[in-house]
Amino acid sequence: MAADSISTRLYPAGMLNTLSHHEVERLTDASRGDLAGLLRRCALAVLNSGHQGDDAEALLDRYVDFAIEVQQVNRGLRLQLTNAPGLAFVDGKIIEGVRELLSAVIRDLVYFDSEIDNHQHHDLTTSSGITNAVFEMLRNARALIPQIDPDLVVCWGGHSIARDEYQYTKDCGYHLGLRRLNIITGCGPGAMKGPMKGATIAHAKQRVKSRRYIGISEPGIIAAESPNPIVSELIVMPDIEKRLEAFVRLGHGIIVFPGGVGTAEEILYLLGILLHPANAKLPFPLVLTGPQASASYFEQIDHFIGLTLGEDARSRYEIIVGDAEKVAQTMVKGLERVRKYRIRKNDAFYFNWLLNIAPSFQIPFQPTHENMAALQLDRSLPVHELAANLRRAFSGIVAGNVKPGGLEQIRNFGKFEIRGDAEIMHSLDHLLQSFVTDNRMKIPSGKAYQACYRLVR
Repeated sequence: MAADSISTRLYPAGMLNTLSHHEVERLTDASRGDLAGLLRRCALAVLNSGHQGDDAEALLDRYVDFAIEVQQVNRGLRLQLTNAPGLAFVDGKIIEGVRELLSAVIRDLVYFDSEIDNHQHHDLTTSSGITNAVFEMLRNARALIPQIDPDLVVCWGGHSIARDEYQYTKDCGYHLGLRRLNIITGCGPGAMKGPMKGATIAHAKQRVKSRRYIGISEPGIIAAESPNPIVSELIVMPDIEKRLEAFVRLGHGIIVFPGGVGTAEEILYLLGILLHPANAKLPFPLVLTGPQASASYFEQIDHFIGLTLGEDARSRYEIIVGDAEKVAQTMVKGLERVRKYRIRKNDAFYFNWLLNIAPSFQIPFQPTHENMAALQLDRSLPVHELAANLRRAFSGIVAGNVKPGGLEQIRNFGKFEIRGDAEIMHSLDHLLQSFVTDNRMKIPSGKAYQACYRLVR
């Protein structure tokens, strides 16, 4: 038991009022599936909000005696927390924002388990079925708000970035907030927190009352990237693919800050979708940006994209270095194009139905040694399919870096092997080595990076 742990009872926030007996039983009985384990891991991550660590296994080991139990009582629901992290409490009472995030975790895990997964009305093997599941998850979380012009900007980037990069993300968030735009991130620290922090000041200055700070996570990553304290709407999607689809269906434009492998995965995901012929004319503003000192990071990313995906891919984004105000102005212009396009096509502002996402970007990829070795990475593929496989390769490296399941696989079976075209492998190796040199693969905190992959030409 950790020295700073607390045991207490509390009632969930208003977003979570009732559950059926069956749902409560599944949340507390490990023999009924993995829902109880998912709840424990995600709840522990939320209760650890604000802690700077990024080692998921260390967190689970430190609070090995932590337990959460959902109880039905005459007033509705009650949560019994045993040996919970003390930083979630003030004078023995849970911080209100943490209570809301904890309630959101239960809401999303239960909804997917009881209403979508293995449900007769949801076919998660088809593209339309997966998109409808993403829609229902977002609707159940009350994230879809109609009759509002496009104003949601997704901000991607690393959770462990340099101080000047973090300050720059705050500056960009500030200029976005001055223009009354709202923020979506992956909910963690670093480039996911900075834009929200900057926007809070700007929103206060503009007296914006309906400000939104949306964090979208998934069970495999949330412990390594615990929600930052500014997140006001937490949404926990069931896997990384549905998390990524939630970003691009809910958001109206995307800004990418410096990061590591996870950020590269996100860039490849979006470019792969935009390169599909069905999306050729669909506007989706994408800006890659950072402070002047980070210019080389984007040069490396841009070179890799040009070599692997070609000039069409490079034409789908704009690189802006060291000018936070220009980033915001560019995004405002891009969102206006989105607004006009959706009016012309009679598409909803609150959910990007017209965006065509191929199954290769939707079907969950399991980063096993066999699957990683089987990835086809060569130019004989259509460019959007090559992007999908590159995205999977980066996703596997993320798993091997930070996810408990991926870490265990590397320990048990050694490094992943990634095979492909010699030129692509050379460029990939150069990009990954630059991440290591620039300390963008320093995971977990305080430990020297050990590669979880081996490139085979």
